Amino acid sequence: MSYPYQGNPGYGAPPGGYGPPQPGYPQQGAPQPGFPQQGGYGQVSMPTVESASAAAYGTSSGGYPGQPGQIGFDVGGPPQAAGYGPPPVASYGAPQPPQPAMPSSYGPPQPQYQSSTPAYGSAPGYNPPPQGGYGPPQPQGGFNPPPQQPTPGYNQGYPQSGQSYGASAPPPAGGSYGAPPQQQQGGYGAPSSQPGSYGQPTSQPGGYGQQQNYGQPAGQQQSYGQQQQPPSQQYGSQQPPRPSQPAGAANAFVQKTEGTLKPAKNFNAENDVEVLRKAMKGFGTDEAVIIECLMKYNTEQRIKIAETFKQAYGQDLIEELKGELGGDFEDVCVAMLTPPRLLDVKELNKSISGAGTDESTLVEIMCSRSNEEIQEIKELYEKEYECSLEDALMGDTGGYFGRLMRALVQGGRDTDDVDYTRVEEDAQKIFDAGAAQLGTEEAEINSILCVRSFDHLIDVFAKYEELSEGTSLEDAIKSETSSDLQDGFLSIIQCARNKQKYFAMRLNKAMKGFGTDDSDLIRLIVSRSEIDLGDIKDEFQQLYEKPLEEAVESECGGDYKRMLLALVQGNH
Repeated sequence: MSYPYQGNPGYGAPPGGYGPPQPGYPQQGAPQPGFPQQGGYGQVSMPTVESASAAAYGTSSGGYPGQPGQIGFDVGGPPQAAGYGPPPVASYGAPQPPQPAMPSSYGPPQPQYQSSTPAYGSAPGYNPPPQGGYGPPQPQGGFNPPPQQPTPGYNQGYPQSGQSYGASAPPPAGGSYGAPPQQQQGGYGAPSSQPGSYGQPTSQPGGYGQQQNYGQPAGQQQSYGQQQQPPSQQYGSQQPPRPSQPAGAANAFVQKTEGTLKPAKNFNAENDVEVLRKAMKGFGTDEAVIIECLMKYNTEQRIKIAETFKQAYGQDLIEELKGELGGDFEDVCVAMLTPPRLLDVKELNKSISGAGTDESTLVEIMCSRSNEEIQEIKELYEKEYECSLEDALMGDTGGYFGRLMRALVQGGRDTDDVDYTRVEEDAQKIFDAGAAQLGTEEAEINSILCVRSFDHLIDVFAKYEELSEGTSLEDAIKSETSSDLQDGFLSIIQCARNKQKYFAMRLNKAMKGFGTDDSDLIRLIVSRSEIDLGDIKDEFQQLYEKPLEEAVESECGGDYKRMLLALVQGNH
């Protein structure tokens, strides 16, 4: 747009006059009267009413010139007191000057005015904005440079129809492209204080460039000011369960495996054999050396030491330790030199041998071992005692508890993923077998708890709680069953929910009250030291608000205590 100067005495020229033309723009003749010759808009005198009208409409008179920040002329108020002040120092990304009418895709169409006077920037003598103002046009990321042969009119110096703006230019203050911008404060080029300023979404939907809103997930196009459609999944929100998936599946416990003993990196069985031989040779035994030698290796490395000891000296290391040691310290050292499944076999045989039966040990081993481990136990038991494990268990247990042991010894628990189509059916069967009738059908409960996978059972427990209106299956089992069968059912439920928590409770029971069940304590610590004893320690701390080491130290003594503490603390 043009501001020809007609010499109105009300607005004087800036101090120092107008300087010579600046290079970089075509000069086609003598300077046109009324145009600033230096510094762009800096300190330019305000055009008069007559000159402004003449520039826009010819010789017509009346009205005021357009206010700063507007395109074209409108009948508005008098000029602002600040006048046409110097433009602020601009940088990349700063608000751009207001834009002319654009094609309909950018906003409502605007009338195109034609003037007999050459448009702003096309007349001879036009000078570029000063350094530190709007800066030279950028080849990328900003407005394209004006065409080489400008056409007079309102589209002067701006992209014509079909010509796109730079990729990152912001929308004009106060609205979408093509619409008259709002009146600005503080002179031409001053940052707008209107709500549509850069950095805020405009109120017009479908604005410039369909740029991404602030905070919008990447890859989703969104216009300035357009209401953002809710995405299919909000960031950080919890995924809803599948339609057929019970609510308990989302809360399924993830079994952890963090042992306290790791394989030693620098392992030399011959060296340790010599160390152990010296510790047991002669009068007395150096128990501290035995503890240090055994606890720094895992079971596989310790068994290798025992084999090397027999090859080197023709003696069984376990028998030698039994001759040198005694009591609980002997038991823990022998357990550490025994393969894990063979240790289970010996513990099971001890539980059903002699007078009475240690049902809690049977339940612990049979309910917590995997299908593969149970199959290995069965093979080793028959090889060790020339009797099948099933026959041995049936000869020492009976009733529904015996049926539970027989079912578990088959090692046929499902290993597939959760069958969501059967979750509700299984929960209904358990509910009908207990709480829904007088008496209990233990066989129905047994058939589900001993066969379904632990992951499947977790969802069955959740569904059962819905059917029973808030009663957990554990509470139902306690009210419907008793004695060893109750312990067996509860052990399966606890192992399915959180096996490490189950073992922490078993450890506490072994040390609780008067005296200590050292056989259980040794078996639990030794058998879990390379599997999940580190996680069991965490569960113990959470349940009983004291470290497992503190409980062991208060219940045990001597070399026996030192060996157990070494296993609990670990070698890494």
